[in-house]
Amino acid sequence: MPLTRNGVTCLKESPAAKESLPSAAPSVRPKLKALTTLRFLAALHVVLFHMRVVGILSGGPWWYQNFAGIGYVGVNCFFVLSGFILVYTYADSIRSVWRFWQARFARIYPAYVLSLFASGPFFFYAVRHLELPFFAWSKQHLLGACFLTGSLLQSWVPQAALTWNSVCWSLSVEAFFYLVFPLVLVWTQGLPYRKLVLGILGWSFVSLSLSLLYLFLHPDGIDKISATETTLLWKNILSFNPLARLPEFLVGVVAGRLFLATGNNVKLAAPLILTGLVVLGTMVVLAGKIPSPLISAGFLSPAFAAIIYGLALQPKWAAFLETPGLVLLGDASYSLYLLHSIVIGKAFEAMSAWPWGLRAALSFAAAVAASLASYYLIEEPGRKFLRPRREP
Repeated sequence: MPLTRNGVTCLKESPAAKESLPSAAPSVRPKLKALTTLRFLAALHVVLFHMRVVGILSGGPWWYQNFAGIGYVGVNCFFVLSGFILVYTYADSIRSVWRFWQARFARIYPAYVLSLFASGPFFFYAVRHLELPFFAWSKQHLLGACFLTGSLLQSWVPQAALTWNSVCWSLSVEAFFYLVFPLVLVWTQGLPYRKLVLGILGWSFVSLSLSLLYLFLHPDGIDKISATETTLLWKNILSFNPLARLPEFLVGVVAGRLFLATGNNVKLAAPLILTGLVVLGTMVVLAGKIPSPLISAGFLSPAFAAIIYGLALQPKWAAFLETPGLVLLGDASYSLYLLHSIVIGKAFEAMSAWPWGLRAALSFAAAVAASLASYYLIEEPGRKFLRPRREP
């Protein structure tokens, strides 16, 4: 899941500007509030997907079912946005790689640990008493599952990717992105405009190629794969392995570099955002006809990059995305992503005597409330306590 709160300005990166910035420190730029709201919308898409999977919101018109049915692409959006924002935050270079990693750890780990504590009772009960397919490996390797999850390594083991709190697999992937980002930042510095554009297309093609290769070879021996299938070895590698998801992050990084070099033409905002939304809308309409591996593993990366780039231009007509309430939900979206399955499930079960629709609405409201509490009581205090101390 994109996990930084720093934003960026949409100014062209001139040589003079480069010289005026500290060459080895994060560039201080105003927060792009619309992108913070975008984080909430991506998290909401994931929430709707899980509420549909567990049967809480499984009905409704076909377009809603299709839209919620591909809610897992919200993670794809997170990965692209993460690369984009990190480039802007650390535009030129990083003074200390260790301090960068420490700052990233401070950002993600407090709420991550909270989610493990919240989901722990169900997880340990399930591995002892239930026969759940995605906990089968954990049942046989409980100590290994605990170690991998606690150290953010679970996505490297296909059978363990969804262990403990299933949504945490994406944080394992994100941790790998943070690990390699200093090298990626150096590698992409100074790339010309043409190579940046080709980079977005090229890394998107890598993701598409991996999915096509999987569909062509059928390594799991199954022709039609559901998005909810979690027991197939090669499907799990395609969906959860950090190397398989790295191209999505790189699309965001390259898009960020492109914006730094050329991001001062607000007239591009509407065409870019509209194009991205049209591609996403087309995917929703055709969701039942496109194999899920094509949708889940980076197929929409260019569309998300276009939307992110367009919103970063801060068009006036998109100012509604910068309203304080939406921005606050965006700030708390990381905790919403981590906690929603736990809170919604428990809340929905606790209101069993109430009407179904009211239960669903109140369960979602409880998840939002829990995310706000986590943001104020865990995320922010934990980040401030663990982050590197400022240098003079």
